[in-house]
Amino acid sequence: MSSPGSTPDCSGLLGADGVFAEKLPGFTPRTTQQVLAQAVGRALSRQEMLIAEAGTGTGKTFAYLIPALLSGKRILISTGTRALQDQLYHRDLPAVRDVLGMPVKMTLLKGRSNYLCRHRLGLILNSSEGLFDKTGSRRELAYISDWARGTHSGEIAELGVVPENSPVWPQVTSTAENCLGQECPEYVHCCVIEARRRAQAADIVVVNHHLLLADMLLKEAGFGALLPGVDAIIVDEAHQLPDMAIQHFSMGLSSRQLQELVQDTRREYRAAADMPGFEAALARVEVSLADLQRHFSQVAIRTEWRELHPRHGLQTALQVLGTALQQSGQALEILAERSTGMENCRQRMAVVVMRLGQFVEEEPDGEQVRWVERHGRGFSLNLTPLDAAGRFQACMRETHCAWVFISATLSIHGGFGHFRERLGLEEAQELLLGSPFDYEDNALLYLPSGLPDVNTPGYTAAVVWAALPVIHASGGRAFLLFTSHRALQEAAEQLRGRLEFPLLVQGEAPRRRLLERFRELGNAVLLGTASFWEGVDVKGSALSLVVIDRLPFASPGDPVMKARLATLARQGHDPFIEYQLPQAVLALKQGVGRLIRDDTDTGVLMLCDPRITQKGYGKLFLESLPPMPRTRKLEEVQAFFVRILPVSVQRVPA
Repeated sequence: MSSPGSTPDCSGLLGADGVFAEKLPGFTPRTTQQVLAQAVGRALSRQEMLIAEAGTGTGKTFAYLIPALLSGKRILISTGTRALQDQLYHRDLPAVRDVLGMPVKMTLLKGRSNYLCRHRLGLILNSSEGLFDKTGSRRELAYISDWARGTHSGEIAELGVVPENSPVWPQVTSTAENCLGQECPEYVHCCVIEARRRAQAADIVVVNHHLLLADMLLKEAGFGALLPGVDAIIVDEAHQLPDMAIQHFSMGLSSRQLQELVQDTRREYRAAADMPGFEAALARVEVSLADLQRHFSQVAIRTEWRELHPRHGLQTALQVLGTALQQSGQALEILAERSTGMENCRQRMAVVVMRLGQFVEEEPDGEQVRWVERHGRGFSLNLTPLDAAGRFQACMRETHCAWVFISATLSIHGGFGHFRERLGLEEAQELLLGSPFDYEDNALLYLPSGLPDVNTPGYTAAVVWAALPVIHASGGRAFLLFTSHRALQEAAEQLRGRLEFPLLVQGEAPRRRLLERFRELGNAVLLGTASFWEGVDVKGSALSLVVIDRLPFASPGDPVMKARLATLARQGHDPFIEYQLPQAVLALKQGVGRLIRDDTDTGVLMLCDPRITQKGYGKLFLESLPPMPRTRKLEEVQAFFVRILPVSVQRVPA
């Protein structure tokens, strides 16, 4: 372990004669990995900020874990998703710790919704309201009840027989709103508190970006902290952080929150209180909420509020709901003294009334946008800031520690200006490392000619017809990535009955199962949208072709995007050049990254959007991609597949 203030020498450890090459089967020394590890070590030892882009194949996880463990400091590592958290904690960290032979204390900490709440489970089990009418839900509740008697961590991922999306879990886990804190009768057995105690004692704590941002917001508001104090924070998949920060700095109120508040209030009331007419007041909230949901069912999925008001009767429906909530809140002022649970419901009701009034009555300034979102039968009301940089910087200053931001996609044409601006990162060291993979020999970029304008009605059908001979040449083994669900569904209909390979379509099975089937089949064609553009790792010949239908520009009609672009224009900026274009370049880099995942991977990237060759800005996209040969000829693509694919899967050109 290094002495305080010194930079550990990681190059030797990661070199051809190092301990990782000696002890880890299949380990490949990479110069870029060694350079990144040294840079991370310097940032940690000097309490500095580092922004680093490490191309696919660098081995960035080991490159930051090794200096983190050697530093002797308390380190918080934040990842983009819970799945990446689990991979880091259960696979990568133990591997590095064991090779280094260091007895490092480490723990995994997730948001409270990932842990059982024993108090809420008890309320459900003792309730007579028949919350779960379906046999499957009752069976899942029984499984949870049995598991609760023996679990030590209370982490719901332990119980594999109950899916993480089961409707039972929200009823037996807590939120920041319904948690009773130290007044909870099960406080001494609280799974969340125990997980946080383990984090306080750990050298390395693994969290995700949502929990990191929630903690920063709590500290900003002066309400304590969720996470322990640390010497450094390492943010992996850092390209996701700006958008997540904006989400966390938003004010929101959803129909689900309201439904859960009514359910919890009724449950606590039946357990501890009695007031004539109170349940009728709660029923009026439910009726007015259902009426509001009916009104929202008539509007677009994401809409700016000013485009709706005063149409659709939403203003009146919101006022009726507000009145019903206020009446229930007045009764709760009296009932709150009956139990801790009732007091918690009173506080939550007051917050809900305040947020509803804030949304309805306050006209946003030019720095935020008021908008609504419809999802299924539910909805959410949102006040969203257009820029997260100022508040994120204020939160960062409170941490007093080193920061390391790492991702495979942070730069635009070799610069980090766009990422820096979105988070207000003015003073930081920078490091840009390309991928060590041999794109020149192992990959080919195909830009098909003759495709129509992307806005013509027959564009998606034209993409499918252009892709069919390429899919045939690749023997299946393809990802077709789309920028919209509508295009995906149209392409799926076009391809059904025209492929000799298995067709897998996003939405027809869970994402994890689709990827498992894709790997198992070995010659499938998978159609996906946003969630398949990043975080998908398919090594080997099962994936030899990635087709991207359009350049991934965000919809200018999205209410938050629309308001952000209008604000930039008012400030004298060029919204397209300064925001839309950089965002699309980063998104494309993520999609392209699905193709080559290993030294031996080979394949074709097919970019269909004709704008990449017809528009001046197309050059920026091309210059941001890995260095691979380009062609516009189908015959050259077919010849490439003949060269790279095993004879058993080659196809005669159609």
